[in-house]
Amino acid sequence: MAEVTEKPERWVVRKPAVTSLGGVVATQHQAASEVGARVLAAGGNAVDAAVATSLALAAVEPWMSGLGGGGYMLVRPGGGDRTWAISFGMVAPGALDPADYPLTGEAGADMFGWPAVAEDRNMRGPLAVAVPGQVAGLGLAHERFGSLAWADLVAPACRLAEQGMEVDWHATVAIAASAPEIAQDPGSAATYLADGFPQATPWTGDAPRIRLGRLADTLRRLGEAGPEDFYRGEIAQAISADMAALGGRLSAADLAGYEAEAEEVSPLPYRGSRVWAAPGLTAGPTLIDVLNCLSASLDPGAAPGGEAYAAYAEALQAAYARRLRAMGESSDADRASCTSHLGVADREGTVVALTQTLLSPFGAKVMLPETGILLNNGIMWFDPRPGAPNSIAPGKRPLSNMCPTVVELADGRRAALGASGGRRILPAVAQLLSFLADFGMSVDEAAHCPRINVDGPDLVEADARLPAETLGMLATRFALGVRPHGVHPTAYACPNAVVWEPASGAATGAAHVMSPNAFVGAP
Repeated sequence: MAEVTEKPERWVVRKPAVTSLGGVVATQHQAASEVGARVLAAGGNAVDAAVATSLALAAVEPWMSGLGGGGYMLVRPGGGDRTWAISFGMVAPGALDPADYPLTGEAGADMFGWPAVAEDRNMRGPLAVAVPGQVAGLGLAHERFGSLAWADLVAPACRLAEQGMEVDWHATVAIAASAPEIAQDPGSAATYLADGFPQATPWTGDAPRIRLGRLADTLRRLGEAGPEDFYRGEIAQAISADMAALGGRLSAADLAGYEAEAEEVSPLPYRGSRVWAAPGLTAGPTLIDVLNCLSASLDPGAAPGGEAYAAYAEALQAAYARRLRAMGESSDADRASCTSHLGVADREGTVVALTQTLLSPFGAKVMLPETGILLNNGIMWFDPRPGAPNSIAPGKRPLSNMCPTVVELADGRRAALGASGGRRILPAVAQLLSFLADFGMSVDEAAHCPRINVDGPDLVEADARLPAETLGMLATRFALGVRPHGVHPTAYACPNAVVWEPASGAATGAAHVMSPNAFVGAP
């Protein structure tokens, strides 16, 4: 009788890319992608679809991003040769006092490895809140590039909020992971915890739905009054009143003074392609640093092998060493965060890469009673130690890891890339870009190709699906950890990508393969 050798069972997970002549929308949630696809079907352009999709995410995945957060968007209009960055990152309130964040002398538990602050005031609660830029950014993008009425783009999110957020398995996991902190805020606890516990779908029943406070009313007002109302109207008054009652520093003056910014971005030539990265206090400048390294060190072949992954690791380690030294992050951080990325390509070739966040899961865990807005904890982006490039200070913009990117490939394809996942974002975007530009992969091939993660000067984490010879080569040159690319928890970023092909006019989108919720919508 032949000997039977037992081997561990492995799932082979695939999520085929979607191609359409009417454009595509890729996000981390099916309902939001379908909102964007309907906007494209109604004649809207990629920016219209991005705005509507962004707002929809606030109603279906509120722990990731929403009206109380901020982000960055890149827009490359079809038929032109200019690319624009819309920056709407969070800003520290003008009345912020660094003395409110005394150090305890102990190690912190935040995702950036900062030293601990008394009562974790920089992580959760009203003192962790920075001025949100999300609505201003969407409003500016719509003003510059949109074609449909603002109210029509807000309406789908309003309808989703009225229906209530479906508590699928992913929502249950997200709520349960933050339940002890959610319980400390009355508004958040009343919304997300039923009798003190996260809700869950019955074994054979329908998923319960959660009413997100007064978010539907706020979205309705936002659609009627326009984005300006969030900063200088009734919504602004409600936000500032709630924050004053909670003891936060965010004021009506902070909201009234907030402005999103638009600037033209110059391309980086990269091996016959052109790359537009997010500017300023994002991971975009570090992405350019990585690509400059790869221009010299990577010798592309038919497919990425051990030498290619070693080149990725070396470029990322060197770039992160410079980033950590010059821009103020800690080198021993936990990389997890909650962020949403979406990509859109329309029938005319306009592409949009939009990354938005509350920073931590559920942000500051503060839900405002008058508006249902879940607020960011953007103050955690700052170093609580004085005298550093990224130290806490009033009116200051913090460093972030968001990295929306647009690429025009040597073969004429136009791509929009990005990811969620904190410091894991940059390695994912850099490798996806290389798969497309250096190895000529389709977006489907790039989405399914194993990656490594390097987000600091030491450990290289490698997908267990990589060939044994590749893993062996990496192990001889780096401190290597081999980790599976699973559903939860995940060791890698959650990217998506859209590509438009000028020859056919077709757009193709690939959503994060390992997420059951991530989805590409098409008209």
